[in-house]
Amino acid sequence: MTYVVTESCIKCKYTDCVDVCPVDCFREGPNFLVIDPDECIDCTLCVAECPVEAIYAEDDVPENQRAFLQLNAELSKAWPAITEKKDAPEDADDWKEVKDKVNLLER
Repeated sequence: MTYVVTESCIKCKYTDCVDVCPVDCFREGPNFLVIDPDECIDCTLCVAECPVEAIYAEDDVPENQRAFLQLNAELSKAWPAITEKKDAPEDADDWKEVKDKVNLLER
């Protein structure tokens, strides 16, 4: 099983999760993070670190977020690895509570 980053991460891109990942499975896009399903070892460490609760076990991804299974798999092949925590975007806190952000995802 793998873990999946979902819509809540879009435009927030807090990287607390990256710092605890023992296998460096996170990939970074312009305004979103994804998990490479081929690298994830199902350790669960990232879940508790995400301040916007954007990370789920693949079996627990909410129905309305299931498209993110494919998005993580696809984008993890195109985006570079991120292995160290970075500052969140300046306006990240403004986006924390916003829903329906998938149209804002930058590839």
